[in-house]
Amino acid sequence: MKKREENIFRSITRLFSMAIVMLFGGALLTKCASTMTPTGGDKDTIPPVIVLMEPNNFTTNIDTLRHPKIFIGFNEYVQIKDLQKELYTSPAMKKKPTVVRRGQGIVVTIKDTLKPNTTYAINFGSSILDNNEGNPLHSMRYVFSTGPEIDSMYMSGYTADSYKADSVSKSFIYFFPADSVEKPSEWDSTMFKYKPAVIARAENNGIFIAQNLKPIDYRIYAFEDTNGNMEYEPSIDQIGFLDSVYNPKDMPDFYIWFDSLRKYPSADPQLYFRMFMDRRFTRQTLSGQERLNRHKAMLYFGAPNPEVKSIHFDSIPDDKVIYDPKTIGKDTVALWFDLEPEELPDTIKGEITFLKHDSINNLVESTEKLRLAWVYTESKEERKKREELEKEREKAEKAGELWEEPEPENTFKINMPTSGDYNKDKLLNLEFDYPLTKFDSAAITMTMTTDQITEPQPVEFHFIQDTINRQRYQLRITWEPKAKYELVIPEGVFENVARESNDTIKNSYTGSDPDKFAIVNVNVHTSKAAAKYILQLTNAQGKVQKEIRNVAAGSYKFEYVSPGDIMLRVVEDLNGNGKWDTGDMVLMRQPERTEIFKNEEGLEVITTKENWEYDLEVDMDKLFAPITMESLIKLLDDREDERLKKLAEEEAKKRKENTNKGNNQSSGMGFGGMGGLGGLGGGNTGGLGSSSTGGMRGNSMGGNMQR
Repeated sequence: MKKREENIFRSITRLFSMAIVMLFGGALLTKCASTMTPTGGDKDTIPPVIVLMEPNNFTTNIDTLRHPKIFIGFNEYVQIKDLQKELYTSPAMKKKPTVVRRGQGIVVTIKDTLKPNTTYAINFGSSILDNNEGNPLHSMRYVFSTGPEIDSMYMSGYTADSYKADSVSKSFIYFFPADSVEKPSEWDSTMFKYKPAVIARAENNGIFIAQNLKPIDYRIYAFEDTNGNMEYEPSIDQIGFLDSVYNPKDMPDFYIWFDSLRKYPSADPQLYFRMFMDRRFTRQTLSGQERLNRHKAMLYFGAPNPEVKSIHFDSIPDDKVIYDPKTIGKDTVALWFDLEPEELPDTIKGEITFLKHDSINNLVESTEKLRLAWVYTESKEERKKREELEKEREKAEKAGELWEEPEPENTFKINMPTSGDYNKDKLLNLEFDYPLTKFDSAAITMTMTTDQITEPQPVEFHFIQDTINRQRYQLRITWEPKAKYELVIPEGVFENVARESNDTIKNSYTGSDPDKFAIVNVNVHTSKAAAKYILQLTNAQGKVQKEIRNVAAGSYKFEYVSPGDIMLRVVEDLNGNGKWDTGDMVLMRQPERTEIFKNEEGLEVITTKENWEYDLEVDMDKLFAPITMESLIKLLDDREDERLKKLAEEEAKKRKENTNKGNNQSSGMGFGGMGGLGGLGGGNTGGLGSSSTGGMRGNSMGGNMQR
């Protein structure tokens, strides 16, 4: 858990306005004389310090029509960076304020007509930096009111990817007064029909602190603004919502502190948003078409799973067109033309009939023209090869020699490993550039030798076509540990729609040695007899390495686990369909819950070793217990402890490397190296351990947090 100091700030406002001043108060006594970079001395790591605001921060009854300009002065010259990305106002203004430099400060000009009796905040993010070293002043805000009062209540929260169970950074959080929007009953359209009264934004760690709230009920939504336009776009931005309304005056107390490593305020979260991708409002259209080469064209649709009724082309028989969805979401479709190259015209004309959304969002049958043009263009590599051959021919002709043009390189392409270790959990894939029209698997041979079997013995194998990618096949075989295998694919076994065929292929493989891998046993406990789960073994970055579906109470084994850092992600498969299901904001359905397992030491990341076996006891009742503010704080604190521990280990490793380097470069006892170690150790230890904390009255969720 974090260590929190006893000196609690009296006001969250003071923290945000004066955090940098408190940390670097001495900088207020001096102003830079010029914008030139000083020479010599230690590198400047201190961000700009605010020394003047005119009008003052938290001024009331401001008339921005008569006085639209705000001046903010600093103790040094500053630069402005990424303003479009960093700057936002709460509530949103139709026209963003302009910000320009003036001397040792900035001038902010309000361009919009503001609402009466409203508290406004201009959030600069990290857009203000010192002029010399570019140290950003994080979380800078200017607050004012067009009425007699400043709204002064606060709430904190955490935005997390509902599938990865990890932070979503820089999400916007929108607060709508509950009495100003309709109460959702069968569906929720709040994010599409109304403008938020208050806006907050999460930091890189997923934590947000919403300020200047009223003591009223709010409906609250969070979304990841992928396009930077501050507008929620289904199928592009992740979304998160809460099932209930929340009032800041009823919320529990929470701590806030200045994160001295990340350089921005952080807090204990009161609210929890499980973010997901909602595709409900994606409109179905034919958004694009192109012909990539002679035998391949692509159709791009606006939404997944287009319902195509028919495709016809003027010059190609219907049975010679291969319809091939290319993505899991199936919003991109490849068309392959199974004809001789000379039979394919440069421009193929036709039409497609599919179900398309009309102006009132109903799916209706629509027929649209297709025009797929392609012209051969010589690539740089092809031109280079052609020019080299022409030079060789000219040289031979000048010498009076007979020159024969070499056989053209075989253009047939297959992507497959030529060697490697394989086992029952590692698939040997073959992937082709084009769909195959011929696959003579009977001509392929595979033999095996071992320490005991020195003469090659034939082994049984078969191929399975991938259900998603038509060009991918899996070679299935019972791999014997440490055995040697030779795969021989004769010439002409494969032929594709472009009438290309393969040359002879000979590859060698080895059966994996189990002693070079770990085994992870997962013992599942649950009181819910009908519950189903999915176990996913991931790497430290959360990428799935192995998966077991349809899991109930019992024991499960992950074999052939590569040594290194792993995590166990568990999906609560509520509908038992063997996959994680996203949410639906409109239908007010939350996504299926995922959690990362923690061992007895509270660690999510487990380091595996060769020839080791690990037993994990997973109590699903505990893992999927209702989320409370306390449990969420503990989860984030444990993750922070892990992060800081890794940082400390990395710093220790660097110090050791620097020490060794110093010893190698110095003579005698190597005092230079030891001196460097001491200096680095003191600085880094202080950095990791120092933080200012403050307890603030946010004012609750009552019992459990939003799940």
